[in-house]
Amino acid sequence: MMLSRLRTVVARSTAPRSIFLSQAPKTLSCTSATNPNTYEYKYTNPNTRFFSDDSHNDFAPKRKVIEDDDEAQKIIHDHVQNNRIMLYMKGNPSMPMCGFSARVVKVLQDEGVDFSSVNVLDYPAVREGVKKYSEWPTIPQLYVDGEFIGGCDIVTSMHESGELKELVKEKES
Repeated sequence: MMLSRLRTVVARSTAPRSIFLSQAPKTLSCTSATNPNTYEYKYTNPNTRFFSDDSHNDFAPKRKVIEDDDEAQKIIHDHVQNNRIMLYMKGNPSMPMCGFSARVVKVLQDEGVDFSSVNVLDYPAVREGVKKYSEWPTIPQLYVDGEFIGGCDIVTSMHESGELKELVKEKES
């Protein structure tokens, strides 16, 4: 682990004490913890977050459990009808988990439109249900005002030709 990425170094011998990065030695080694004259070093990454295991369940993330295909179809229909621009993708707009999803998000951002999205990786029933809903085998899938537009290739070509801008502008009016 690189020393520059470390926030703190905790040294333990007979009495624990904290050593800040500026005080850390250049070379660190771990030796036997049974010898009181040696130190055991523990590194803490500055990007690490610690969460309590004894937190109340009300604060735990909650996801809707989708039991069957009919329920998934109803949810998808509600999403498509209640959101002007709806994108079913892998990941989310701030962190797409697929290059095709990332490309569609970039296109929509270039168009300057607000859109809603669903991460199909979180909901396997929705992932399969949206394919049946549109009769289109791949994800991402874009809907504008309840109408299925297409996947990555279609959305990208519509963006390049200017058709997507007209479609989104038409639908805004």
